[in-house]
Amino acid sequence: MLKKILLTTAAVAALSGHAMAEDLKEFRIGIIGGENEADRLRNFQCMVDKLPAAIGVEKVSLFPAADYDGTIQGLLGGTLDYAELGASGYAKIYLENPEAVEPILTTVQTDGSMGYHSIMVARKDSGMTKVEDIQGKKLGFADPDSTSGFLIPTVTLPEALGGKPVKEVVAETGFGGGHENLVLEVLKGTFDAGTTFGSGVGDFKEGYTSGNLRKMVDKGILNMDDLVELWKSPLIPNGPVVVRRSMNEDMKAKFKDFMMALPKSDPACFSAIQGGDFTGFAEVSVDFYKPIIDARRATIGG
Repeated sequence: MLKKILLTTAAVAALSGHAMAEDLKEFRIGIIGGENEADRLRNFQCMVDKLPAAIGVEKVSLFPAADYDGTIQGLLGGTLDYAELGASGYAKIYLENPEAVEPILTTVQTDGSMGYHSIMVARKDSGMTKVEDIQGKKLGFADPDSTSGFLIPTVTLPEALGGKPVKEVVAETGFGGGHENLVLEVLKGTFDAGTTFGSGVGDFKEGYTSGNLRKMVDKGILNMDDLVELWKSPLIPNGPVVVRRSMNEDMKAKFKDFMMALPKSDPACFSAIQGGDFTGFAEVSVDFYKPIIDARRATIGG
């Protein structure tokens, strides 16, 4: 019996040592879908270059997913160490396994807020000028796991529509396959209007200070003169930087320190990853996302 206990203890110790060695050998970054893959890889290349020396790993690997759920499943399965999610994506993980990941940071807008908005847009030449104009039209959402592109519009649009559920007002709904593609589909006429996201800070004509519209403007694939804003949601908590909860604490601390310093140590890298103008990061915990978790539980489920 004693021999069995000793062997079991040794096996657990060996597994623990393997997990720590794995942390120190490779750091795996998940990148959610919704934007051209080449652009996403290019934006995160600075992490590949800088993180090994900063946190003591041999290599950093990037794993761009085709959609939000690809990254979510990687985090749930423990095959990713870090990702930046929308609040609803994090809520999906939390509702399935609250111990899978740990939210540690979120971005701070240039006005000091830690939130952003769902933005409904339509083509300027559509004749639509306000949210009520989606009556009988085809409305596009970004992704089923998007906070601003689906969850928040589902929860808050009815109030702007006289208390009616969205599906009772519009003729049809669909998904655009991510925020960037959703806007492109609106411009093509696939959808009459669509929901994406922006900081709500600054000028709509410039795509605001950050968010999908701003990223598309900066990449030269969107002229804001082609769009009109129909609706803007209440403030949504900025999405979290999450890390694998089972990662050893030393690695977590080194990574968190690296991220907190990034806005000043390499502003270009920080801006590329976040997609726009932010002042930096603030620390958060699961409590910051409880309202989104509750909203997702009530409307979509896990």
